Amino acid sequence: MRSFATIVLMTLGSACASTAGVGASGAGLEGALGGSRVLVSAPIQDVRYEVRFDRLRALRRSIGVTMTFRAAGTAPVLLSLPAWTPGAYELSFFAGRVHDFKVTAAGRELVWDKVDPDTWRVRPVAGDVSVSFSYRADSLDNAMAWARDDFVFFNGTNLFMYPEGLAAGFAATVKIETEREWLVATGMRGSAATRTYGAANFHELVDMPVFIGVFDLDSAQVQDKWMRLATYPAESMVGEARTRFWDHLQKMMPPMSAVFGDLPYDSYTNLIVFDTTLAGGSALEHANSHVGIYTPFIMESVLLPSITAHEIFHIWNVKRMRPADMVPYRYDRAQPTPWLWVSEGITDYYADLALVRGGIMDSVGFLGITQDKIDEVSNVPAVALEDASLSTWVKPDDGTGYLYYPKGSLAGLLLDIQIRDATDNAASLDDVMRDVYRTTVGRGFSGAEWWAAVSRAAKGVSFTQFNTKYIDGREPFPYDSVLPLAGMKLRVDTLREPVIGISTIADSMGVRVTDVTPGSAAGLAGLQPGDYLISFGAIRVTEGFGERFRARYGKSPGADAPALVRRDGTELTLPMKVQLDERYSQQLEFVRDASAKAARVRAGILRGS
Repeated sequence: MRSFATIVLMTLGSACASTAGVGASGAGLEGALGGSRVLVSAPIQDVRYEVRFDRLRALRRSIGVTMTFRAAGTAPVLLSLPAWTPGAYELSFFAGRVHDFKVTAAGRELVWDKVDPDTWRVRPVAGDVSVSFSYRADSLDNAMAWARDDFVFFNGTNLFMYPEGLAAGFAATVKIETEREWLVATGMRGSAATRTYGAANFHELVDMPVFIGVFDLDSAQVQDKWMRLATYPAESMVGEARTRFWDHLQKMMPPMSAVFGDLPYDSYTNLIVFDTTLAGGSALEHANSHVGIYTPFIMESVLLPSITAHEIFHIWNVKRMRPADMVPYRYDRAQPTPWLWVSEGITDYYADLALVRGGIMDSVGFLGITQDKIDEVSNVPAVALEDASLSTWVKPDDGTGYLYYPKGSLAGLLLDIQIRDATDNAASLDDVMRDVYRTTVGRGFSGAEWWAAVSRAAKGVSFTQFNTKYIDGREPFPYDSVLPLAGMKLRVDTLREPVIGISTIADSMGVRVTDVTPGSAAGLAGLQPGDYLISFGAIRVTEGFGERFRARYGKSPGADAPALVRRDGTELTLPMKVQLDERYSQQLEFVRDASAKAARVRAGILRGS
């Protein structure tokens, strides 16, 4: 999963062998809120799901769901909804959005009750049983379900119940009932029946989100395999923006597939929602698709191909190669792992490499993106990468909740440099990823296997100390000693610059103040949240304001710079005096006179050689 601004990105399941029915051979699952009690359902067979969404349900922001199965007898069947969507590392408890639950068989209603917050106990009769309910689709979140008057997207984890405590290898079909002229887009395999799809097992079933409604849909071949692009609302991404997106896909795929040596899908579907209420965006990966939710402004930014590359790289790293702690996925509880810095952070490193190796971004752009990550890490409390990976489930409020993304990406860069240096650019982190991918798919990798692969790639160099200090430990990354090995350096300067002391956001009325730092120049002047900024001194608050303000007042502490604001429709002039703040500036640069070996390492990173 990947995000920017106010939102964040992530993963799902391993495939199990398909079986005709759901037997009692699997390990019992414990409810996320239900303590240690083991619950096991009676076996069921011939599992089918029907999803209903039409104009009337769209107005209600509701999805109709029916699950039909065959029961062998009258023993209780325990049906659960997942508590989370893999890749979005948080418990969402989708059962809370279920309404109008009903169970029927042979034309009559059956008895049911609940045994824990997300598990229903159904008392069936032998034969076909139908469980139906409505699901509220009102959350604009990659892991959830969201509806408009002409559209809905949902994840399988939101809607599809599974028999508690049984093996997840049961095959199932999904039939979608909707308006005749509306479209359906999903990674699920279609069947001969109209709008009917199949999945070989439950992991596959819930790893393939669905778009239904009025949206733009087209396809093209990328590396000889079909890709689809579905975008909502209709006509939100057209013309040059759509052409550019397809061009980026064509350029980013070869560098990523070259790392692993395969394309492990028959087709891939990009599912994108643009919403003008958002200031940021995020995306969530799946086995052969991803869902992105963005502000429309992202279409003009390098962030769109960056996030897209991140999600697509998850095809390999997470969807098929992932920590053993998360194999197989369990849907009733959190599955914390200390390895998200590899699953998400190193994925982010390869997203950057895909852009520069594919020609979407130049080497200066790569420096800029890496610089941003260095700054992000340095501006929050020191945290071990393993700890950050584990803590994401509780969402720390000190700024470290998602630090395994940028800090994990930087760890990937440092490992890549050291491997290339140890082998004179004959091996790289690419070899590590390929090694772990080929040897651990289906069962997950352990910490010992990861570090053994790193050491093998580096011709036996030990990374025990690196792990102790910088992955399990909180010591600052060794930029000064490692970056020069790749012809790079981090130049650190001390700067004194004018600081106003406000946070802002742009909306349709202008630049609005959202927060004022007490004791700052703005705080002492009397600026308030809700004020709209017009100017400071003679400098209007327009594009490039920050640079012009620093140039004018950077050497003038105490100078008058009155703030002109609009408050409740009235313009006010507030007396403000300039305050200078001392800060450290870090600038990542290429070393012009790098050694021949360091230049080879740098070129290898940027070109994939």
